[in-house]
Amino acid sequence: MNSMHETPDVLHYTAFSDDPEGGNPAGIVLDATGLSDEEMLAIAAEVGYSESAFLTAPPEGAGSGTSDAGRAYTIRYFSPKAEVPFCGHATVATAVALGERIGPGDLVFATQAGTVPVTVTREDGALRATLTSVEPHIEEVAADDLTEALAALDWPAGDLDPALPARIAFAGARHLILAAASRERLAHLAYDFARLEALMHRLDLTTLELVWRASAEVFHVRAPFPVGGVVEDPATGAAAAAFGAYARELGLVPEATVLTLHQGQDMGRPGLLSVELRAGDRRIRVSGTGTRIPA
Repeated sequence: MNSMHETPDVLHYTAFSDDPEGGNPAGIVLDATGLSDEEMLAIAAEVGYSESAFLTAPPEGAGSGTSDAGRAYTIRYFSPKAEVPFCGHATVATAVALGERIGPGDLVFATQAGTVPVTVTREDGALRATLTSVEPHIEEVAADDLTEALAALDWPAGDLDPALPARIAFAGARHLILAAASRERLAHLAYDFARLEALMHRLDLTTLELVWRASAEVFHVRAPFPVGGVVEDPATGAAAAAFGAYARELGLVPEATVLTLHQGQDMGRPGLLSVELRAGDRRIRVSGTGTRIPA
């Protein structure tokens, strides 16, 4: 049992890169039994990453579909400022950390957004985790809200790509997707932190997913995250899943395809996210490597 007088072990892993200097780092507490919400938030704030993950015992019956019922967990995610319902990069990082300890295979995570299966495989000596999102959905963006988002970003409307219209997409968390017309537009990110944070709270957004289409199936993305207390998320699995659902819903890509998302280059933490769409299955699969960050 943990208490305010006992600090749990916090692992540091990065997701969507096999380089500790790349991808998106996450704090991981493999046994958060007995920690209060306030304690988990305080640990996340002390770690200082965009999110930290906390594992406890699964709900009754969880993991019945895996070969080992002991491979199911309840997982919660905290940014330095607040709890979030789902976090893709912390899920991948946690799955890799578990894979190192209990071996590759299937995992089941019970999140506040729903049940998220994850498969851990070993490829060329490295562990790779693939999460399957909850059922996604897409919604329109009110004109006034889009105007406010662009004003907070200091992006002229003419810098948007008209072929990729703005939408709010959900695949475990809500993200506003905006497409830049050029790589140069995406590269320049200097926004009004407080103004964008206020809009995101009002719309219940976790991040913005700013994208630029490099080719038919390759995109560069960035993810402002002021509601989490950080300027930008280096690699965002939840937003990648939401973007996959968005791309399919708008007919931008085939029903069955694999998209490649590059994220973090502009922050000096390059990461690579693979987004798989399958015919006949609305859920989105997001995969990537991960590795421990040395102390």
